[in-house]
Amino acid sequence: MKRMNIRVEHVGLAAADPRGLADWYVRCLGGTELWNDGKMPPAVFVRLPGGCLLEIYKAHALLEGTSVNGNAGFRHLALRVEDIEEARRELAARGVMFRESVKAAGGGGQVLFFEDGEGNLLHLVGRPDDAPLASI
Repeated sequence: MKRMNIRVEHVGLAAADPRGLADWYVRCLGGTELWNDGKMPPAVFVRLPGGCLLEIYKAHALLEGTSVNGNAGFRHLALRVEDIEEARRELAARGVMFRESVKAAGGGGQVLFFEDGEGNLLHLVGRPDDAPLASI
């Protein structure tokens, strides 16, 4: 059987305020707005440093528990950084709040969780060169 060539193109993120959340990703994480459909509220594509593409669009319903990592479904967006403490300081200077301390990461290294402007869960992940998932 022929192997399919599959890669992640973008991650969809429904938001109460798509414009505000897109602006948060640009301001706090250094993203670049690539496209918006010009509607109100808009659908917006934002590219994060490193290439991850987010499609941010209007949510039809708001759900509780989007920041609870143990709930079913896709739960967090992991952002690889070279130096987790340096990234923490830079993001804190941009207004990002961290409620937990750095923890050990599955696959080696460290993680640090935080939330975006609407409470969606993200985390920084730093992996030393000898970590099992360092080459990803």
